[in-house]
Amino acid sequence: MLHKLSMMKSNDYQSEVAVKKIVDKIIFSRVYSRNDHSLLTEIILNHSDVSDGERRQIYRIFDYIQTGQLRLIGW
Repeated sequence: MLHKLSMMKSNDYQSEVAVKKIVDKIIFSRVYSRNDHSLLTEIILNHSDVSDGERRQIYRIFDYIQTGQLRLIGW
């Protein structure tokens, strides 16, 4: 049981790191594409619970869109 719990935490951590890497790339490039959206959605939907860290990363994208600092392409 302990091994299963540690694997779950490891998967959550990996998911959070993956989301952060994608969000950092999006913000650095100042462009948010449909492909970026698909990648984020796939990562988040592939595990059962969205962590606070992942939620914060996604809110970063929303903030950048709302302030006009992020361009949407391919929509």
